[in-house]
Amino acid sequence: MDSQVEQLWTMANILGIVVVVAVAALLTILVILVARIRKRVAAIKATLVAAKANTADTTLITTTAGGVELVLAEGLEHHLFLGRVLGKVRS
Repeated sequence: MDSQVEQLWTMANILGIVVVVAVAALLTILVILVARIRKRVAAIKATLVAAKANTADTTLITTTAGGVELVLAEGLEHHLFLGRVLGKVRS
């Protein structure tokens, strides 16, 4: 075999090995990323299920909203009263 042909075969074999190693590395990275994505999707799904369970019973929302309105109204009343009292004291 000619030395030039032997050099070409050696270069082709080295290039083939480099390509195989690069493909194996990229496939390994892909498998790791897919596993990470799958784990995070499962965590998101669990969070959504918990959120659904937390908001399943919303009957108290209207009662709570009414209570908040009463507290705000009373706070405003106290604020106006203190404003009148402090305004008279300063005069």
